[in-house]
Amino acid sequence: MHLTKLASQLLASSALVSLVAATPLGSLVSRTNLPKPKVFLIDLFGPEGSAWYNIPEFNLLAKNITIPGLSPLFPDIHCTANYDVCQIIAGESEVNAASSLSALVFSGKFDLTESYWFTAGIAGINPKVATIGSATFARYAVQVALQYEIDAREKPKKFNTGYIPLGAQSPTTYPKDIYGTEVFELNANLRDIAVGFAKTAKLNDSDVAIKYRANYASNPAYKAGSSPPSVVACDVATSDNYYSGKLLGEAFENTTKLFTNGTGLYCSTAQEENATLEVLLRGALAHLVDFGRIIVMRTAADFERQYDGQTAFDNLFASQGAFLPSLKNIYLAGIKVVEGILHEWDSKFCKGIKANNYIGDIFGTLGGKPDFGPSGGFGSSNPLRKRWT
Repeated sequence: MHLTKLASQLLASSALVSLVAATPLGSLVSRTNLPKPKVFLIDLFGPEGSAWYNIPEFNLLAKNITIPGLSPLFPDIHCTANYDVCQIIAGESEVNAASSLSALVFSGKFDLTESYWFTAGIAGINPKVATIGSATFARYAVQVALQYEIDAREKPKKFNTGYIPLGAQSPTTYPKDIYGTEVFELNANLRDIAVGFAKTAKLNDSDVAIKYRANYASNPAYKAGSSPPSVVACDVATSDNYYSGKLLGEAFENTTKLFTNGTGLYCSTAQEENATLEVLLRGALAHLVDFGRIIVMRTAADFERQYDGQTAFDNLFASQGAFLPSLKNIYLAGIKVVEGILHEWDSKFCKGIKANNYIGDIFGTLGGKPDFGPSGGFGSSNPLRKRWT
């Protein structure tokens, strides 16, 4: 009798384990009474986070929730009293950003299914496309440093860079070894709406920045770099390597074009984007977040290459006068986006903004067919083995 009962219990337990394994995580988590943010700000270090404090529109420090796994430097999620707007300070670099955001997304502390994720950080800027102080909004995020690297002093003479895509044998060949995080494409319609909101802001500037950017006026290719700050739709490069110089800038500009099949426009340089987007994609797979509700804004704190007559070293360490304005512009441009979403929540944003373009990663993990990737696509190969096929 006892053996029969024990066998029945084991069979029931086995069936439950099978059910749990086959059920999306999102449907196992009860979202009843969980805070349900409408906008979730992603900042990467203290000064970016502080840009949202002591502002007249809302008090982001009204609620503070500690979540295990967040950065030891920034262990709390900050929210308004009604939880409409929340903030994570994830920490700088790809490892910190991915670790912190993973802890948040899979914590079960929030209902994130309708949240708009709004990365609001500072970055370097390509003077061919925009200038210091500008606010940029991305459709593509490209992991430009995920490549082979040869010291430029030892590269073949016919190469213009020491960076070579993985699995390839020249800088101009699409990578053959695909990891899956090389490129993410975001909702272009949502990006355009955010740009429209941000363009109503008056951006901050400084006398030092005005004087510094004037150095770029002598080169017609850098006309945008010598112009006043503006709001620009262009794309973001991700690299833990904080680089400076025309040669690296042009190399990663070419990488962006190559990896996006000519569609991407390289302008801002950051350290975290592809890491946070991979976490959000995995959260979307678990039915915890909506990948169509992501906005990436970067305000330009410095030029990523030198002006004519300057060295790359001097550009890296020059006082360009845009650090404080770029932080101020996180708020000035960003608040227009946040308020736009909140003010039109019921009429427009609650139901989501339909994407007319592909959204997701290079594998098509969330469905649909990427408009970038190797020629001919991946065929019928298993996405989990695409690096090896």
